[in-house]
Amino acid sequence: MQIKLSTWNINSVRLRIDLVAKFLKSVRPDVLCLQETKCPDDAFPAKRFKRLGYEHVALNGQKGYHGVAVVSRLPLDAQAVKSYCGKIDCRHVGVTLGEKAKLRDPVTIHNYYVPAGGDEPDPAINPKFEHKLAFLDEMKACANLLPKRDERSIVVGDLNVAPLEHDVWSHKQMLRIVSHTPIECEKLTAAQQAGGWIDVARTFVPPSEKLYTWWSYRAQDWFTADRGRRLDHIWVSQALGDRLSSIKVTKDARGWERPSDHVPVTVTLEV
Repeated sequence: MQIKLSTWNINSVRLRIDLVAKFLKSVRPDVLCLQETKCPDDAFPAKRFKRLGYEHVALNGQKGYHGVAVVSRLPLDAQAVKSYCGKIDCRHVGVTLGEKAKLRDPVTIHNYYVPAGGDEPDPAINPKFEHKLAFLDEMKACANLLPKRDERSIVVGDLNVAPLEHDVWSHKQMLRIVSHTPIECEKLTAAQQAGGWIDVARTFVPPSEKLYTWWSYRAQDWFTADRGRRLDHIWVSQALGDRLSSIKVTKDARGWERPSDHVPVTVTLEV
């Protein structure tokens, strides 16, 4: 069975629901994971998603900030949320596709929104950066991110770190910029390696090639400048490593009317 899974930091699901609808009608993923929904659960536009064919929803949202959601054409066997760093700030939701989706072996999907970390890359003076580093440390040790040998798991989301040299437009100029500082890159890579996760995008696009999923709102002409970062990621456990078919970054979504500064990333795999 083939499944198409997309992840997208939408930067307000209610504000950009028409863009989400446009994407869903075009790409038709089976599962869409959203971050930064900025929406309490009781105000989530579930009816609109249902009309689009996405009847199954798992939410962890709050008013005005953060928030994650999973919408699916396939029924969900289970869902759960986890808090990090002693905060209830809606940065994770997990779902399991199994018997109800007619899968012989279940697949678990963890959707994350890692803290951005503010502007100053010094935890001694910037509590937001301190929070981000602690969050990454907890991810490394979390059972969610330590799959067993035969466990079929996927991690997606805005992980807010561009870990490789060519995940940013200028490695040298970005070393002191939050999202590409050495300590962030080391901590995200440590979490990835602790669970033996496979970085799907870099399976298909060599690390020597530039690859971005985010372009700043501050750029007057984001397309021409192309000063991007790869902040949005899809990882799969080793049990799914030989099931990958393709990866696609929908770069043109950054040019849509009133866009998010992130674009969707979609993986297709056989489960």
